[in-house]
Amino acid sequence: MALVESAHQAGRRPNAPRGDAVQVSSPAPRDLWESLLAGDRGALVSQSPAWTDCICAFGYEDASRLYELPGGARFVLPMVSSSRLPPALATRASMPPAWGMGGLIGERPPGEGDIETIVADLRAGRELRTSIRPNPLHAAQWSAAAGPGVTAIPRLAHVLRLEGGQQQVWRNFSKSARQGVRKGLRSGLEIECDTSGRLLPVFFDLMELSIARWAGQQHEPLWLARWRARRRDPEEKFRRMAGALGESMRVWVAWKNGRAAASMIVLLGTNATDTRGVMNKELAGPSNANDLLQWHAIQDACQAGCVDYHLGESGSSRSLAHYKEKFGARGVPYHEYRIERLPLTSADLMLRQAVKRVLGFRDVTE
Repeated sequence: MALVESAHQAGRRPNAPRGDAVQVSSPAPRDLWESLLAGDRGALVSQSPAWTDCICAFGYEDASRLYELPGGARFVLPMVSSSRLPPALATRASMPPAWGMGGLIGERPPGEGDIETIVADLRAGRELRTSIRPNPLHAAQWSAAAGPGVTAIPRLAHVLRLEGGQQQVWRNFSKSARQGVRKGLRSGLEIECDTSGRLLPVFFDLMELSIARWAGQQHEPLWLARWRARRRDPEEKFRRMAGALGESMRVWVAWKNGRAAASMIVLLGTNATDTRGVMNKELAGPSNANDLLQWHAIQDACQAGCVDYHLGESGSSRSLAHYKEKFGARGVPYHEYRIERLPLTSADLMLRQAVKRVLGFRDVTE
């Protein structure tokens, strides 16, 4: 049943006059959510109702919120909550770890005042923690979320603008990126794109090779690396995504002499998101399979009329940032925001650091 809250429950902007009511409905009505998603030029597939349904298949519930602000502006905050827990122990996220970006979609880009109002509503909730990882391109507006009781976690994403189409994007590539694509073309690679989920087993096989390689680089026991990877990205997750998203989920594979060299998954909507990439390094390295795959996916996004091509989180890895920047992507610093009733983030960080010290773990990202 949808929840409609009063202005007192939802919170007010600072110094808002009496009667300046904010209407909040949760879960958000699907028809209006779809309409706002279609009209928002910054929207991501991970902000869609179909994406939320995928998450809810793994122990979450739809906790999306429709905000109708004074003046008539409407926004939806896609969000899920941990199910089967009382509010005092429950958590909400937009979105959970390994499930992409959340944040607001609306009839116009959110302003700082909108963010202040919405954060006030979220702070009034009884949940143990509410976390928001917004669209990185809304970082300036979301800075209004910072304040007492809100933990801001710095992050770095890379985004490629597709203005001017594929010819302009190609001109913005670095010399090494263009050379890599040309070398890939000369290497005799065959590129295949699947929108049915048929090529997911190929992706899973390459993921196993990548997990073993990452474990070695990070001095991590292989059993632990596999456990973490399967907890983060179980195969059923991608199968559900393929079934729910249809042609919005592209599985790209580069073949070398009939063997899979590299694969990537791209989410294609108003904007595109390169969400996962794996490879057989022995085949992909000499053939420049990743460069050629990336160029094909970028061309596909241009042809679909996408505004931006998101290349995901880069963290502190300079090599990963350099790989993305050679295609013309720019680094976008932003923050994840967590509203917590207990210092869960600091405790989690201390525990992770202690475990890494014991294992001799090194944070290495390709």
